[in-house]
Amino acid sequence: MIGRTEKLAKFCAETTFSQLDSQVVARTKLIISDTIGAILGGIVEPEVKEFLKIRTGQKSKGRKVKIIGLKKWAEQSDASLIHGIAGTTLEMDEGNQFAKGHPAIHVLPALVSAVQSRFSSQKISGQEFLNAFAVGYDVGARIGLACQLNPHMHPHGTWGVIGAASAIGALLKFGHHEHMKLINISSSLTTASSRKTMLQGGTVRNVYAGLSNQMAHLAIDLVQSGFSGEKDGIGSVFGNVVSENFNDNLLLEKLGQRFEVMRNYFKLHACCRFNHAALDCLHDLMKDHRELSDVGQISFIDVESYSLAAELDDPRPRNMLAAKFSIPFALATTLVNKNSQVLSFAGDALTNEKTMALSKKVSVKEMSSMTEMLPQFRPAKVTIGLKSGEVFHHSVKTNKGDWQTPYSADELEDKFYSLANRSLNQKKSETLYDKLQNLEQISDMRELFQSI
Repeated sequence: MIGRTEKLAKFCAETTFSQLDSQVVARTKLIISDTIGAILGGIVEPEVKEFLKIRTGQKSKGRKVKIIGLKKWAEQSDASLIHGIAGTTLEMDEGNQFAKGHPAIHVLPALVSAVQSRFSSQKISGQEFLNAFAVGYDVGARIGLACQLNPHMHPHGTWGVIGAASAIGALLKFGHHEHMKLINISSSLTTASSRKTMLQGGTVRNVYAGLSNQMAHLAIDLVQSGFSGEKDGIGSVFGNVVSENFNDNLLLEKLGQRFEVMRNYFKLHACCRFNHAALDCLHDLMKDHRELSDVGQISFIDVESYSLAAELDDPRPRNMLAAKFSIPFALATTLVNKNSQVLSFAGDALTNEKTMALSKKVSVKEMSSMTEMLPQFRPAKVTIGLKSGEVFHHSVKTNKGDWQTPYSADELEDKFYSLANRSLNQKKSETLYDKLQNLEQISDMRELFQSI
């Protein structure tokens, strides 16, 4: 009987660009573009800039990966770490609700580094890159889908290592035996991290995706050096150590037929996805009721949602990361600033007196009926009462931006520019976006990345 690891390994080794249908290719290009945008937006954040001073330098023999959006270079593992941190820090990277995490930012930085550092005498085409990314995304997302993580675990830095390693392995044209070794070794490089870190605003949490990408390079080097892992790393680590159980049926269902990129979601609100259903409600209420423009007239805001969202109930987050994981703050800053974009979660937003006063008026409650709708749907209901006695309410069944209620192509393009323009001028951003939307025509991905 062929086991789970061998089936995944064969999928990684045998999948080619020609097997990706037009919808998968189109969705993969959107995800790559969105993730590049998130990296370009986050690379100029203060903490990232300070880290860059330590881990980057000028181009040299040992520093051959260009940092996206900057005239700085780093070693492949450091570049992967930096890009992972940058893409996470603004909370604008895509995700997958079935995988319970953010596959793209766990895969793309490793591939960006691999293209520039592992192929000094060989060009990697856009088609090869798209295939490798789709494969790595699929492997990581499927492991996330199949495992029931310990409820105290943060999904960042867990299954992402295997996804990123599998993507590089596909780019290197590993055979299925090499992929089996790679999967087992990368399983053992899994990072166990706490959910409390994000809820309490521990910014070390922004490093976890970078670690996945960094560890992927280590896994590749270990395979090529002759190291070995245990026989069933996935079953051991994700069935017993970081998870409560593991479901092979979910892992392997329609493998090679249904690519998990098709079930991703995109974010327009600059905060944790668990906030988004409530924010979607709020934006609809703000559009329909001009009375809400005067936040001083708001008496209370009640939010009903699913269990994971109900955890985000801190009205006084200690820093901006914690604020991005707070429904009270997210709703308050959106009402005060009239939007939920990056600037509403930056600068002095956390000390804005109107925002913090309004945040205290927000209550968050779990509804078991809504929790039961996970993972297919992520519902919320928001009720707002005014001092006049008027009460407005609105509910949504799921978040905007997923495959069921997608954002338009124009909305995603505008998002890209809003983030990319933090590092690039508008003309360069437009040129880059056009190239990313035509990746299958690119003959040399290294040239593309070194031009950003």
